[in-house]
Amino acid sequence: MATLRPTFTTVSAILKLVRNLSIIAVPKQSPSPPPSLTKSRRSSRLNAKMLTAAKRHRVTVVGSGNWGSTIAKIVAENTLEHPHLFEPEVKMWVLEETVTIPPKSKHYDPSSSLTTTSQPLTKLINTFHENVKYLPGITLPANVIAEPSLTAAVSDATILVFNLPHQFIGGICDKLEGHHLPYARGISCIKGVDVGPDGVRLFSETIGSKLGIYVGALSGANIANEIAQEKFSETTIAYDPPSIDSREPSPTRESNHDPIHNDSSGRPSKVRLARPPADLLPIDHAVIKTLFHRKYFQVHVVSDVAGVSLGGALKNIVAIAAGFVDGMHWGDNAKAAIMRVGLLEMVKFGRRFFPTAHAETFTEESCGVADLITSCAGGRNHRCAKLSVERGMSITEVEKQELNGQKLQGTLSAREVYGFLSNRGEEKDFPLFTAVYNILEGKAKVEDLPDILE
Repeated sequence: MATLRPTFTTVSAILKLVRNLSIIAVPKQSPSPPPSLTKSRRSSRLNAKMLTAAKRHRVTVVGSGNWGSTIAKIVAENTLEHPHLFEPEVKMWVLEETVTIPPKSKHYDPSSSLTTTSQPLTKLINTFHENVKYLPGITLPANVIAEPSLTAAVSDATILVFNLPHQFIGGICDKLEGHHLPYARGISCIKGVDVGPDGVRLFSETIGSKLGIYVGALSGANIANEIAQEKFSETTIAYDPPSIDSREPSPTRESNHDPIHNDSSGRPSKVRLARPPADLLPIDHAVIKTLFHRKYFQVHVVSDVAGVSLGGALKNIVAIAAGFVDGMHWGDNAKAAIMRVGLLEMVKFGRRFFPTAHAETFTEESCGVADLITSCAGGRNHRCAKLSVERGMSITEVEKQELNGQKLQGTLSAREVYGFLSNRGEEKDFPLFTAVYNILEGKAKVEDLPDILE
């Protein structure tokens, strides 16, 4: 039998780095039980908890771009399969706009005004069960209901899944205040960090502080179109269940009803959480995995919200650098070097500014090294950076031409992270992050990268 050899040399280079990274001490782990046994134990725990829980969770996805629509597809498939845990209907909030179905669409009918004239996007989604603008060609489950009213979408949801460009989070949360269940819990699928006068914050914590709820994070090597087509992939979800949600005795607390939990700094959060109703199944790792895990979308649940969030934010900056290198046609060796330096800076940033972040989250989980590899191989940040070099235009111009109105996360993250570092006088400790910012601002050239990193 012929031996298969990897052709993408950057993968082996990064994996070698992970094995040899001397600054990381990865604790020994006991052998994992067989997958079938793990799944059986998870089901047993859920069944035991369900005996005392009469109320099912309602899920709303806030956002309807290609990734938001893909996540809505996944969770809707699972709510249908687990009606003992979840209400089947999944609402998806859609920022309403009018759309005309293109003639190449399978739904196009020249004799129908529904497809030949502009229509509200929500109407088209609910009629054809397809997001014809942002996820064309992918059938959504019939239990995904597009909702143009933000407040109506979230009003009765116990689980809120946030999936929209991070520059809109502040405004969206302002509109949500007072319109959601006080005991709702959330998952942020938003890759980025929130940089403000007080420093860098995770979007999960920005959302949580504005709404007064606990929010975990989902991130991984997740190209939306591939997942929507049900090609195999994996992701990491970070969720550290607040003690107030637990019904089980705690060995570390006198009370299981403490409304205060620790934030990513390791200090008590300013958010005082509301306790969920006694008849509502507590949200823990098993419930989260049941909601998101599919055969084609495999989920690993951890508790490191800071590490998972930072991996998804910082890799976009590295992906832009990798795109610049590919645009120069410098080859895989050069891109491997960029990825090596980028991974080191990701780990350094997490360890320096977020005490609760674990180095192994960056090197072992999908949200870290796997997402970095995928993003540097063909994600939108990489692609637009590559095209900007090849076409001799700014990445902002490429973004307008290529992304159908959507925005790059990497350019905004690069500017925000640089602003944070420069305010602290620490930008020189992160030469790659700083170089990307300077290239975007026209203060440096792509050709300067080897000298900058020397």
